Amino acid sequence: MASRGPPPGMGPVMVLNAKTQRQTGRQAQLSNISAARSVADIIRTTLGPRSMLKMLLDPMGSIVITNDGHCILREVDVSHPTAKSMMELSRAQDEEVGDGTTSVIILAGEVLVQAIPFLENSHSSLHPTVIVQAYHQALQKALELCEHQAVIVDVHDTKRMQTLVQSSIGTKFSSRWNDKMVDMALQAVLTVARKHDNNSNFSTEVDLKRYAKVEKIPGGEISDCAVLKGVMFNKDTVHSKMRRRIENPRILLLDTPLEYKKGESQTNVEITDDKDWNLLLKAEEEYVKRMCEEIIVIKPDIVITEKGVSDLAQHYLAKADITAFRRLRKTDNNRIARATGATICSRTDEITEDDLGTKCKLFEMRKVGPDWFCYLDECVDPKACTIVLRGGSKDVLNELERNLQDAMQVVRNVVYHPKLLPGGGATEMAVAMGIRRASMSVKGVGQKPFAAIADAMEVIPRTLASNCGVSVIRTVTALRAKHAAAYEKNPSTPCNVGINGRTGDLVTMEELGIWEPFTVKVQTIKTAIENACMILRIDDIVSGSKKRK
Repeated sequence: MASRGPPPGMGPVMVLNAKTQRQTGRQAQLSNISAARSVADIIRTTLGPRSMLKMLLDPMGSIVITNDGHCILREVDVSHPTAKSMMELSRAQDEEVGDGTTSVIILAGEVLVQAIPFLENSHSSLHPTVIVQAYHQALQKALELCEHQAVIVDVHDTKRMQTLVQSSIGTKFSSRWNDKMVDMALQAVLTVARKHDNNSNFSTEVDLKRYAKVEKIPGGEISDCAVLKGVMFNKDTVHSKMRRRIENPRILLLDTPLEYKKGESQTNVEITDDKDWNLLLKAEEEYVKRMCEEIIVIKPDIVITEKGVSDLAQHYLAKADITAFRRLRKTDNNRIARATGATICSRTDEITEDDLGTKCKLFEMRKVGPDWFCYLDECVDPKACTIVLRGGSKDVLNELERNLQDAMQVVRNVVYHPKLLPGGGATEMAVAMGIRRASMSVKGVGQKPFAAIADAMEVIPRTLASNCGVSVIRTVTALRAKHAAAYEKNPSTPCNVGINGRTGDLVTMEELGIWEPFTVKVQTIKTAIENACMILRIDDIVSGSKKRK
C-alpha cells in the first residue's frame, strides 16, 4: 500500500518515540510467521505414540517433565507477541475440548508457513486479505469433508469407547497402564454425566471440574489407582471416641458452625456481679447444647460441617454416638451432597428428614500413607466421584493427572457429540486430498492459497512418520497414493487409511482401533486456520516501553 511522502524540502516527521521498535508490511508478516514456526518446532516432537518428553524448569525451581503441548507452552517464557498468541491458542483448545493441544499448534504453524511463498515473491505476491479469504473457503470445505468422514458411535458401547480413549492417552507417559486409565476415565465421566429434560429436549451435563475430584496420594503403585463409587476427603473425626465405620449411614451436611456465634463487630460487656459472668458462659453453653439437640432429634449417623465444631458440641455428638467432621471445603461438601442425596442445611432448627443423605452404603476411615481419609463409598447412582491416584513421586502423579484429564475430556466430548473420526493422520490426509480436488474449481488468484491448506494438513501424518523414525517422504507419498486410489474406486466411501504411530506402517484405522472425537478434530482445524488468518492480517508491530517517571 503506497504511502504519501513528506512535502518537498521537508524531512520525515517522527511521531513515535525514538526508542520504539516498529515493523511494518511484509517484514511484520514474515516476522510473525517465523515466531509461530518457532513455537510449533518446540512441541513438534511430542506428537504421536513415539513422542519425546520435555523437561522444563519453572521460575520457582521445580521441574516439570511432560509431553502435553499445553503444559509445555504454559511453562515456556516468550517475548514475541505472536508467540504469546500461539500459546493462547493452546490454552483455548485445552479449555474448549481438552485434547489436541499439540496438533493445533503444529497445524497453525504450518498453515502460516504455507503463506510464505505468496508473501515473499516480489513479482507475484498476494495481498494478505486474498490469502485469508482463500483460507476461509478451504476451512469450510475441510469441515464438510470431516462430516463426510465421521462415524456415529454409541456412548455405552464400552469396547469402542475404550479404543477411542486409548488412542488419546496411548501417546502419554501412562500408556503402560492404558487399560487401567481408560476404565477409570470412562467410569468417572459416565458417573458424573447427568441428563436434563429441557422442554422435551434431552441435554447432557458433564461437570468434571466440580464433581470429579482427583486425589493424589504419593506412594503405592499405579495399579492401586481407582474411581470410587462415592467420595473421599482428607479429614479425621473431631473426637477419638466417634465411630470409624458405619454401614448405611444417615448423613447430615451443614454450612453453619456448631459453636457459639461470635459478634460481627467488637463487643464490650460491663459486669458488676460475678454471677453475671457465669450467666454469660451458661448462655453460650445453652446455645451450643440447643443446636446439638436439634441435630440429635433427626438421628443422623454422620454430621459434616464447613465451619468449626466446639469442644462442647463434640462432647454432645460423641455422647449421642454421632460421628462429626469439621472445616470441610465447600466444593467437597457439594460433591458429598450430590453423591449421597443430602441437602446442605444452613440452620439447625430447620433440618427435616428429607435433608439427610441415605444413598451411601458404607462409611469408613482408612489410613492411606501417613494420613487418614474419610471414605463415603458404594453410593447408589452417585453422580459425583473421587479418583484416587497413587504413584511413586509427585512428578509421576502430576503427569498421571494430566493424562487422565485428557482421557476424561475425550469421553466428555463424545458424550456431548457422539461422532468419531479416524486418527493416525487419516482424517488430515482425506481432508488434504479433498481440498486439492476442490481447488481445481476455484477461480482466480485464490486457487493457490486454497490448495496450500491441503499441504498444511499433511503436516500431521508427516510429523507422525518423522517421530517414529521411518522415511517421511516415502510414507506420506504412499499414504497419498492409497487415498487417491480409494477415491477413484468409490468416491462416496471415506478412506480410513492412516499411519501406525509405533511402526510407521500404513493401516486402516478400523484395524488399528485409533479413533478421535469429532469435536476435537474439528475444533483443531477451525482454531488453527482462524488463528493463522488473524496473524496474517497483522501488518504493523509497534513495541516499546513507556518512560518511567
